[in-house]
Amino acid sequence: MRIYLIGFMGCGKSTLGKKLARSAGLQFIDMDDYIEERNCKTVPQIFAEDGETEFRIKERKALEELSRFSDVVIATGGGAPCFFDNIDLMNRTGKTIYLDTDPEILASRLMKSKIDRPLIKGKSRQELIDYINNTLAERNKFYRKAEFRISRPDTGMDEIMDMIA
Repeated sequence: MRIYLIGFMGCGKSTLGKKLARSAGLQFIDMDDYIEERNCKTVPQIFAEDGETEFRIKERKALEELSRFSDVVIATGGGAPCFFDNIDLMNRTGKTIYLDTDPEILASRLMKSKIDRPLIKGKSRQELIDYINNTLAERNKFYRKAEFRISRPDTGMDEIMDMIA
């Protein structure tokens, strides 16, 4: 089994992914962590030193590698499904779950986030909300290609497992 969690940054892919992996007896991999380990640089360093285009190439390579792993839950980066044919690769090689989260909730989580996120660094709350809404408008055509969608934050593990079984 291979499960890909997709959605905007801050939607809870890593948090849910760890719980889902534990519940299902699967391994958990955070794709950004995987990229950092493979490149010996943090995601912010890759963005700063190499640019977003080079990051997306590295992200694609990581996805190709991860698509060969078995018995795994993969929390993808927020933009991962939206470049190249990544969402199609994920749909061909596993089950995809879109964590559809309200932009206000995303903004609240991201404002509190201690992680340095290159695409939102330095934005005010209103700038962040505008960025989220604009980016979601572009990305939803990819996110909505996921096989499954979770839009309730209280969705339980049993319900998720029944959904993807």
